[in-house]
Amino acid sequence: MAGESSFDIVSKVNHQEVDNALNQAAKEIGTRFDFRGVGASIAWSGDHAVEIKASSEERAKAVLDVFKEKLVKRTVSLKVLDVGEPKLSGKEYRLHVDLKEGISQDDAKKIGKIIRDEGPKGIRTQVQGDELRVFSKKKDELQAVQSLIKGKDLDLALQFVNYR
Repeated sequence: MAGESSFDIVSKVNHQEVDNALNQAAKEIGTRFDFRGVGASIAWSGDHAVEIKASSEERAKAVLDVFKEKLVKRTVSLKVLDVGEPKLSGKEYRLHVDLKEGISQDDAKKIGKIIRDEGPKGIRTQVQGDELRVFSKKKDELQAVQSLIKGKDLDLALQFVNYR
């Protein structure tokens, strides 16, 4: 008799890829003609945040666009970014960008409700910290749940891991 199958829905950030994208963006900003003399820079601000500095709000947003372009090339979802508003600090604008990781309790409840309401019957979900585990006796149902969640436009970068 086969036991229950399961997988985890997680929201993780590949920090190495984000670091590579940040370094590439910093390099491009240092060499591009339109960023000369505007004091544009991008750097880590702690473990889960990036800080962008520039002499004008438009240049700060342009640096953010370069960073986003590099993230897309490295297959990092832009949904992990939590971009603040550019703030004037002295003579330069600072733009704070947080990296969202993990699924909040509210989001986990929302995803669980979607699975219960629209997914196949016989599916169970369980919140485990910042992850959501999905159980079923049939593997086909688990694959249906993955398709269902991928089809929803959630404001999270979700991955499906630990498929057993």
